[in-house]
Amino acid sequence: MKLYGMIAALSLSAALSGAVSVHVYALTEDDISAKAAVVIEAGSGQVIYEKNKDMRLPMASTTKIMTTLLLIENGGLDDEFIVDSDAIHVEGSSMGLRENDIVTPRALCTGMLLPSGNDAANAAAVYVAGIIPDFVRLMNLRAAVMGLKNTRFVTPSGLHDDGHYSTAYDMARLAAYALGVPEFAQICAMQKATVSFGAPPYERTLKNTNRLLGMYDGCIGVKTGFTDEAGRCLVSACERDGVRIVCVTLNDRDDWNDHIRMYDDAFSRTRPMTADVGELYEPVAGAAGDIAVRAEGKLGYASVDGAVPDITIKTIMPPFVYAPVTAGEPVGRAELYADGKKVSECVLSAAEDAEYIHIGKKTLFERIAEWFGIGGK
Repeated sequence: MKLYGMIAALSLSAALSGAVSVHVYALTEDDISAKAAVVIEAGSGQVIYEKNKDMRLPMASTTKIMTTLLLIENGGLDDEFIVDSDAIHVEGSSMGLRENDIVTPRALCTGMLLPSGNDAANAAAVYVAGIIPDFVRLMNLRAAVMGLKNTRFVTPSGLHDDGHYSTAYDMARLAAYALGVPEFAQICAMQKATVSFGAPPYERTLKNTNRLLGMYDGCIGVKTGFTDEAGRCLVSACERDGVRIVCVTLNDRDDWNDHIRMYDDAFSRTRPMTADVGELYEPVAGAAGDIAVRAEGKLGYASVDGAVPDITIKTIMPPFVYAPVTAGEPVGRAELYADGKKVSECVLSAAEDAEYIHIGKKTLFERIAEWFGIGGK
């Protein structure tokens, strides 16, 4: 049976490729010293481990995940501007901004995610919104849109305020989303980076405070944080064999080792799985027939503790394409949903060539006969 599609959905069962997970051991609350912690599979958001995951706590400079995300979404990452002199006069960690420095949003993103510059966060807020209170309103609006129900921002940097808080679970969801933004993912994964700013700009090297990048295989970010009130906070992410795990600890005196323990546990319980789009065809206008369609890459998802989520594949293609078509030419995309949430996608392309065939003009009688399905070819 041929499957065509403008939008076609396939419900798949356990006949999908991937090994069955064997759980080695399970962490208990006593194994992790954090006041609150959570581990999620980033694609589906499934919780693998939790300890007080919904407890509202200060999250210190992990706040800068949201500030950086909003700055990236504002666009113009390489546009130069002069920093606001008042904004950069702020206590705590710094990327080294001074009055009249010329900087770019990309450099500010690096300054926030690597050395955790409070000056960078304030400069970003004023650049995007004009004044810091308006930027904070944007932060809270973005949190509401994302469904982060237990998060409230008061500062763009994470400096302490009694009304500034989040939860381990909300921060994990925020990080999982931010990692889907290429610019964010690229910057937060760097152990050090060369950026240019100053008056006039000159190059200098910024180092990442996230030691886990060099401690644990596959770590790809994300952000550290500390204040006296919040304690040590850490949001991190790790990727192996296509499975991405996000860990968060709030108020944790042993955060590096706790994250390693949580990753060891999570990866022992999680296995990569793939699904096949099946047999697909696309009609071709001006050609002899349909063409076969293939997936470019794999549609992947994760199985936790051997459980297989409800998988749906949606193929999105136009009603037809025009000849000529060359093998490898994109004709659509496929999206994989696990328990209703999109976790991966891939390009659909033509698996074969389709030449244009010129057909001479038909008489009125031939067209009428063709319409009613009578007569010969």
